Amino acid sequence: MLALTEEKCEACRADAPKVSDEELAELIRAIPDWNIEVRNGVMQLEKTFTFKNFPDALAFTNKVGALAESEGHHPSLLTEWGKTTVTWWSHKIKGLHRNDFIMSAKTDGLYGS
Repeated sequence: MLALTEEKCEACRADAPKVSDEELAELIRAIPDWNIEVRNGVMQLEKTFTFKNFPDALAFTNKVGALAESEGHHPSLLTEWGKTTVTWWSHKIKGLHRNDFIMSAKTDGLYGS
């Protein structure tokens, strides 16, 4: 099986299945620093990345935005002084799809680069 960072997002349809409980347990181990949040009944993946200042946080936000655009899958991004909070979920299915785990892993890779 490919590492999540080597996978590409697939087009997500409104009838695409959400990750099963078994898949969730397996996939979350690949991104252990991400939190599962439930908002309005929608399961989401969220992580806050810290920086020395606002320009560094903004530069990271822009990197995540470019990644999102290239993959055709877009997160919620909150940029503040010294931190960026990234939240991934699949809007069409109102929950988590494998794509969200792929993008979370790739976001971690951006932070490390």
